[in-house]
Amino acid sequence: MTDHHVIFMPSGKRGRFATGTPVLTAARQLGVDLDSVCGGRGICSKCQVQPGEGSFPKLGVTVSPGALSEFNAVERRYDEKRGLKPGRRLGCQATVQGDVVIDVPPESQVHRQVVRKAASDKPIVMDPATRLHFVTVEEPDMDAPSGDLERLRDALESQWGLNGLEIALPLLRQVQPVLRAGNWQVTVAVNHDENRITALFPGLRETPLLGLAIDLGSTTIAAHLCDLSTGEVRASGGMMNPQIRFGEDLMSRVSYSMMNPGGDLEMTAAVRQALDALAVELATEAGIPSGDIVEAVIVCNPVMHHLLLGVDPVELGQSPFALATSDALRLAASDIGLTSIADGARVYVLPCIAGHVGADAAAVALAEAPDQADPLTLIVDVGTNAEIILGNRERLLACSSPTGPAFEGAQISAGQRAAPGAIERVQIDPVTKEPRFRVIGSELWSDEDGFAEATKASGITGICGSGIIEAVAEMRMAGIVDAKGLIGSPAQVGSSRLELDGRTHSYLLWEGDDRRIQVTQNDIRAIQLAKSALYAGARLLMDEAGVDTVDKITLAGAFGAHISPKHAMVLGMIPDADLTAVTSAGNAAGHGARIALCNRAARAHIEGLVRRIEKIETAVAPRFQEHFVAANAIPHATAPFPHLMAELTLPDVSWNTASEGRRRRR
Repeated sequence: MTDHHVIFMPSGKRGRFATGTPVLTAARQLGVDLDSVCGGRGICSKCQVQPGEGSFPKLGVTVSPGALSEFNAVERRYDEKRGLKPGRRLGCQATVQGDVVIDVPPESQVHRQVVRKAASDKPIVMDPATRLHFVTVEEPDMDAPSGDLERLRDALESQWGLNGLEIALPLLRQVQPVLRAGNWQVTVAVNHDENRITALFPGLRETPLLGLAIDLGSTTIAAHLCDLSTGEVRASGGMMNPQIRFGEDLMSRVSYSMMNPGGDLEMTAAVRQALDALAVELATEAGIPSGDIVEAVIVCNPVMHHLLLGVDPVELGQSPFALATSDALRLAASDIGLTSIADGARVYVLPCIAGHVGADAAAVALAEAPDQADPLTLIVDVGTNAEIILGNRERLLACSSPTGPAFEGAQISAGQRAAPGAIERVQIDPVTKEPRFRVIGSELWSDEDGFAEATKASGITGICGSGIIEAVAEMRMAGIVDAKGLIGSPAQVGSSRLELDGRTHSYLLWEGDDRRIQVTQNDIRAIQLAKSALYAGARLLMDEAGVDTVDKITLAGAFGAHISPKHAMVLGMIPDADLTAVTSAGNAAGHGARIALCNRAARAHIEGLVRRIEKIETAVAPRFQEHFVAANAIPHATAPFPHLMAELTLPDVSWNTASEGRRRRR
């Protein structure tokens, strides 16, 4: 019987299944987080999935039409009665008919993704672009005929000194009913950055206006709903970027656009719908009408920037990586699909730095302000595509590094994104080689009383990015893994937790009744590749600056906030430095977006600063490959790491099995 490749996103889990296998069955066999409570009868709708179509070069799969079975009677009945979103299928009813990539949307996941992008509590100087102005407008007069809009403008000029204000057509339609509803008194929201009317409210409005600060990442989207008078965060939330089903990393999405005509438009529509849904979700959480949101600021990497704007990102996939525009943008919210907020709402998109260094990196520079400090600071925004900034008030350099999705839990055998039940912290006893760990959703370690009860609801489901980083670093510190990244055998290491896995070995981290979580040799390799790219990018900037050490290292990004500095340095993700000088900035890009939302002077500052930043392109830099290869070792093949070695001693072990027994043939 013919079998087919089935790949589930965003987990990246894959397997081969016979023709006719239900999608839900395939998901369960692979341990994919796909919900179902009705026993596969097509009643509960919790197992909804969305199949992809077209070429997925990074996944090595081309999905043809008919990769899943045709709609059956159960799905048709459900669609008629309750409705299925376009392209959605019921996993219990659709069966595998060919190679297929299947997206599991957040609402179909048992353990909902934890988007760890909480708002920073750093103070922000308030100077919002959008402010409220109450005016009394003259009533129309037969003897002095003029339009209601003209008299509104006259009132704003005479009472507030505002002139030449522009207004969008949707708001023009509201002028007459609002003026009459307020008995010729009206509160006007004016965006002073653009000299434009953005909302109208009858009578005196004392309730503050709200704005959105959005960090649009390739993997997750996070947003903060902010009070524009105080800067207070009224609601925060996030979701998985639905574009993941088209490719986990940025170049996969560029490839999807190249290989599938109209693919860029599919991705644009998906992300715009997600942003609008997130805006409504946050407004509901805050208990306010979504129409009270009058402004948004968006930061994102260049590929996401282009896909949000509806620009084909094909040029970003080939040298010289030209941007359609690198300037800051001021747009109508409706232009990018934010149609559920105020009709006249405006969007400010921060400027991009270079073809692979985006507005999110600019936002990090705005939040961390290395240009206003003397210490030489290395800022690493860790993600699928890491942005790196090096400098101080004298000089700033920036580059991006293609780390890939391994740090997010993808490409890892038991990997998953951060969700309740995922292992996030790991410690390994260097003598007994026995592990202990913590999972998301519990503060207890696995060897503490009450752990089993505390994790009963979530279970132990896999290992997320911070967990795999700590696991690999702990294996190196415990002598289970050597400097080259090779896992030793049970005899070499002296532990039965090491198991033969083909021609290599795996380390058993945890075993339950129906699941085993191991760290495999392939997992180590995936982490080595990711961390080598990160280190090489940082080292390239240091070469350009003519330095071998830095004064301070800041780990930014939602993921960076959960990385242990010691484990990151043992792994060799970052250059050697005093561990006390390695700090986390949390979601610095999101904080930069909030600054730009709440302080319009910051917009002018970052637009000027971006022009000063020197861009280094890793893709064409001659020494990048040299640094990358040397960084494959754990922590590094040649760099001595004196600060780290003053803190600990790494076991001097070598598990090169080629030297054991007879010599391996060439």
